[in-house]
Amino acid sequence: MTGPTTGLDGRGRCDWALSAPDYVAYHDDEWGRPVHGTAAWFERMTLEGFQSGLSWIVILRKRPAFREVFAGFAPERVARFGDDDVARLLTDARIVRNRQKIEATVSNARAVLDLIDAGDDLGGFLASFAPDPAVRPRPATLADVPASTPESTALSRALKKRGFRFVGPTTCYALMQATGLVDDHVAYCWRAGGGAEPSGRPG
Repeated sequence: MTGPTTGLDGRGRCDWALSAPDYVAYHDDEWGRPVHGTAAWFERMTLEGFQSGLSWIVILRKRPAFREVFAGFAPERVARFGDDDVARLLTDARIVRNRQKIEATVSNARAVLDLIDAGDDLGGFLASFAPDPAVRPRPATLADVPASTPESTALSRALKKRGFRFVGPTTCYALMQATGLVDDHVAYCWRAGGGAEPSGRPG
């Protein structure tokens, strides 16, 4: 698309947001907004990793189950998961049953704790790789949005050095977009630059 794409309310939105009601709510109320707290950052990182190779709508619709089975994404709890927990999760049809991704989530929880033990904060660590918004042009259309950037590549390398898995440059860039470390709402989107607060739906 090369111009404004509007929903039933007449608001211009990023093109990807209009294919399902779930996407509209996620786009308007959550995508690109800052997150706070280690569990929230760990959740976003984990879900972006699970999304690899899949449509985001699959992950979005399974998110309540992910939150349940991964103990609210409290890294100190997930880090204690063992082989029995992995086996249990592989039988749970409510989530994506991928052994490598499940095991990576447990491993990443331990990496989060190691990061904290080293005196770093997960959110602060991730945010330190955000580009300067003043020198980054807003995408005019969806075609101008990159799949990865030098910053997301640097973040990927840094996370892997810290023991994280399923954190490639594309996954890291999706994480940066989702958490507001970059603002990739296209120019004709009502949420570009923050937008007005949405009405009627909880965030």
